[in-house]
Amino acid sequence: MKAVNRLYEINTRVWIKQFGKSARLKDVPEEFFVNLHEKGIDAIWLMGIWKTCTGLIDECCFTDELVSSYDKSLKDWKREDVIGSPYAIDVYQINPELGSITELKSLRKKLHKYDMKLFLDFIPNHFGACTRYLKSHPQIFLQADEEILQRDPYTFFRSPIADRKIFAHGRDPLFPAWKDTIQINYFSEEARTEMTKILLKLTDLCDGVRCDMAMLPLNNIFQNTWLGVVNKTNVVKPEEEFWEKAIKSVKAKAPDFLFIAEAYWDLEWNLQLLGFDYTYDKRLTDRLAATDTWGVKAHLTAEDSFQKKSVRFLENHDEPRAATKFGKLKSLAAATVISTIQGLKLYYDGQFEGRQIKLPVQLGRAPEERESNSVKKYYDKLMQITKDEIFIKGNWQILDLILAAPDNYTYENLFTWKWTLNNKMRFVVINFSDVTSQARIKLEINTNKERIILTDLLNNVCYHRSVEQMSSVGLFIELKGYRSHIFAVDE
Repeated sequence: MKAVNRLYEINTRVWIKQFGKSARLKDVPEEFFVNLHEKGIDAIWLMGIWKTCTGLIDECCFTDELVSSYDKSLKDWKREDVIGSPYAIDVYQINPELGSITELKSLRKKLHKYDMKLFLDFIPNHFGACTRYLKSHPQIFLQADEEILQRDPYTFFRSPIADRKIFAHGRDPLFPAWKDTIQINYFSEEARTEMTKILLKLTDLCDGVRCDMAMLPLNNIFQNTWLGVVNKTNVVKPEEEFWEKAIKSVKAKAPDFLFIAEAYWDLEWNLQLLGFDYTYDKRLTDRLAATDTWGVKAHLTAEDSFQKKSVRFLENHDEPRAATKFGKLKSLAAATVISTIQGLKLYYDGQFEGRQIKLPVQLGRAPEERESNSVKKYYDKLMQITKDEIFIKGNWQILDLILAAPDNYTYENLFTWKWTLNNKMRFVVINFSDVTSQARIKLEINTNKERIILTDLLNNVCYHRSVEQMSSVGLFIELKGYRSHIFAVDE
């Protein structure tokens, strides 16, 4: 299996409109993907391409909270801009407004030409509340009775599609139910079989899936979330986890098919053990946002096997824009962190241009935003530097920092690590604070030369340094707030 190093997420229903008001996948110029390929992107995630339950928009998409989010992100929004959640899926068929299955397969071939993979959504927890599966497969959904409905009419509903039977809306146990969805019953063998069939069909359309809220189908999580229903209906908890069996079945058909888990609650390792190739690393994002340098350093001491399967990101469709959440300079320092450590790097459409407005997924139109030239130039350089094979195939190691002078503890603000491959070395120093910081770094360079050249690829500066001094007292580093070095060592 070829690993994926850089994944680029696209909010498909919004993004497609830049190529024409009625543009479809076939209308996207090849140049768009060529430009991403040249940045080192090796996988595209087309988020939100499936056919959704549009009949739920009026009922579910105009709550006070959602309307407030529309007002903040798109001042001139209109009723027709509200197109519903891409996660209230009717069926796993491409939205006809976006294209056809033929167009999707053609796009995938186009990506393969540039050695890029295609990822699509798999939403394991639920379908849209008016999905056609209610007619063809009602047994795969979590049913309840009148007493439960009366006790909690927000979480449960009577379906006019399935003989007015009572079902649960999909939910995360920490939040109210999503009223535009219907919950899949993962203690039902029929449900597990049907969801596995869907995954098997998706292998013909894409190279991998990003699995929304992947921890929710776990046996213990499902049981705790739906304890009242499970206890009343005497449903027996399966011995095997859904993911373990489903992933094995899919990989038996398509060994190189990849699974990415959106995961929280410290369940990332559990999901990796069940077969996921990659799991979200939200903890790193949060620690970077909090400027928790010690927390970040501790986090990066995890086993290499775990880190290589971690998805590093600053933003995605669920998160605030990095330029807004972090501020411009801090966001660029954070981008340097995630781009120079182990794991799968996830970038979101608009991140490279410094977009600042987070768009609710229910909206189908984005506001006009001016690109940040300085952010764009930084990302252009950062992506070019880090697409070198040393950052993909090399060995990564955190470096130790020592005081540059007595009582100068600003070294605590710095991150530093190195990559080595054959006779090549890159080492990275990032000041993750708003104050000028100093440190020394001891580096052992395998060379017969007395002096070597350190080329700062990020800032286009060269330094001549003594090899003996670097290994004894250490290389002196001074960086202004939120600035970085990426050094190439001339060995």
